[in-house]
Amino acid sequence: MNNFTYENDNFYLNGEKFIVKSGTVHYFRIMPEQWEDRLLKLKACGLNTVETYTPWNLIERHEGEFDFSGRNNIGEFLDLANKLGIYVILRPGPYVCAELDMGGLPSWLLTYCTMKFRCNNELFIQKVEKYLKKLFRIVRQRLCTNGGNIIMMQFENEYGSYGDDKEYLKQLERIYISNNINCLLFTSDGPNYYMLSGGNMEGYMTGSNFGSLPKQYFDLVKEYAPNQPSICMEYWLGWFDYWGAPHHVRDCKDATDTLEEMIKYGASFNLYTFEGGTNFGFINGANYDAGKYMPTITSYDFDGVLSECGDMTPKYFMIKELLEKYFGKAPEIEVSNSKKIGYGMVYLTSEAKLFDNLNNLSKPVKSSFPLTMEQLNQDFGFVVYSSIIEGPIEQFPLILDELHDRALIFIDNKLVGIKERAMNKDDEILISLKANEKIKIDILLENMGRVNYGTALHDMKGILNGISVGPRYHFGWDNYSLPLENLTALSYKEAQNNGDLPTFLSGMFFVREPADTFIKTEKFTKGVIFINGVNIGRYWNTMGPQKTLYIPAPILHTGMNNIVIFELEHYGSNYVELVSEPDLGQPSEKRF
Repeated sequence: MNNFTYENDNFYLNGEKFIVKSGTVHYFRIMPEQWEDRLLKLKACGLNTVETYTPWNLIERHEGEFDFSGRNNIGEFLDLANKLGIYVILRPGPYVCAELDMGGLPSWLLTYCTMKFRCNNELFIQKVEKYLKKLFRIVRQRLCTNGGNIIMMQFENEYGSYGDDKEYLKQLERIYISNNINCLLFTSDGPNYYMLSGGNMEGYMTGSNFGSLPKQYFDLVKEYAPNQPSICMEYWLGWFDYWGAPHHVRDCKDATDTLEEMIKYGASFNLYTFEGGTNFGFINGANYDAGKYMPTITSYDFDGVLSECGDMTPKYFMIKELLEKYFGKAPEIEVSNSKKIGYGMVYLTSEAKLFDNLNNLSKPVKSSFPLTMEQLNQDFGFVVYSSIIEGPIEQFPLILDELHDRALIFIDNKLVGIKERAMNKDDEILISLKANEKIKIDILLENMGRVNYGTALHDMKGILNGISVGPRYHFGWDNYSLPLENLTALSYKEAQNNGDLPTFLSGMFFVREPADTFIKTEKFTKGVIFINGVNIGRYWNTMGPQKTLYIPAPILHTGMNNIVIFELEHYGSNYVELVSEPDLGQPSEKRF
């Protein structure tokens, strides 16, 4: 049994002064087979603690169905860290941000019209408590006070950036206490009075999150929460990327110099991120700022200490050298970067057009208005809305009222326009029909990621207020739910060399030795890639910055491997290339 406490300016582990030297590893963004490699590199860098969130939206994707397997196996991750002699800071939310879809809140919460998030709303508290009870059954036995390695746990996350409901925070306190979560508990907020006053909890440790000016911010937190040790719970070493923006990086020396200021101050710290990983599938979130919707890319590289694929970066070695300067030699652990192989060209020899396969992938739900994803009990992916419009109609524009997030509009199987939510496209689509003239309209709707930060979390997906032709709503829609979790029902034929309709393209490639690799899709426009049935994420070559997607070695196997690409718009060739180097786009320095 370990005892982790604090008194005045110091943390104490079993009565001895302890500096928390932590790094963030998002276990759910990394293949389980790679967890040990990342944790060993963390320890070899000179850190003693790993910090991570637990994502409610991935653990309970559908209400009442809890999944702690695979990348969600938090118990296995905690035990592995314990085996390697690494302590843990756990941040279970219920809201975590982390640039995850809806900040880690499950989208089925949106189906409750009376629910308000992150406040003392009775219904929200009920759902939070059920989730935390399930999670705490796994966590409780792994607390340091019960012989495990979890030394600290966080209430909520950056709550002062969102609200000031102290009754809500008291409800979280009640849930933690009633479930015997008796390790050191804390809050963490941005370092200003506005955020600290909304998010802190009397009687508990107060952490702060920032990327620069440590003395100024630590002094400010001490004014607000005196007689506590200083700890930066998120020291931002880099930043995440949006589609259509540059690839954010942070200068190594600048990052290391600021960390040295923290160490000289006597503070503890958590490096955000040590490794960020990948937004596999559709789990990325989006920011919404000044009316602009900005979805996060597939890579969560974050310009961290380790790269997206776990490679030790120049930042790694500079930080390791700095930590050894102040804290002594790091453990001698043999670590290395993973092997990379460029497997070359992969030809996609089979194709399946989406509109030819709608009934193979989904059964239509009929409704007057188009249904949202949440009404279809769907969290991620796509929806196709199909209908027949009949004349006579004078020339009027087609209006998608409150589009969330991106729609490709097809009339009689021809792409006639694209509309996007607060991004770059809003094509005018005019409809003019004679008496008895009919057209078939199909709208392919993509959920690009729910807002994960700020007051716009209530972010349903679909065409929220209906579809009209001019001033008149059009009723009578078939709704096809397309989460794309099982593609085995697709009916393929021989592939063409190019195409302009949403198409699944499939091919096989041989692997003699599974290794990390990266897929380059420069002849394609926008879509999703599946390797051996695993959704490795979205590409969007016309927007960038990301130009390759990471394929971790554990997804591959010796022999023949399958690739499926779902291209939404246009492809100019039927091949892709597997290369040995990533391309995250033109870098642009992020300053803090």
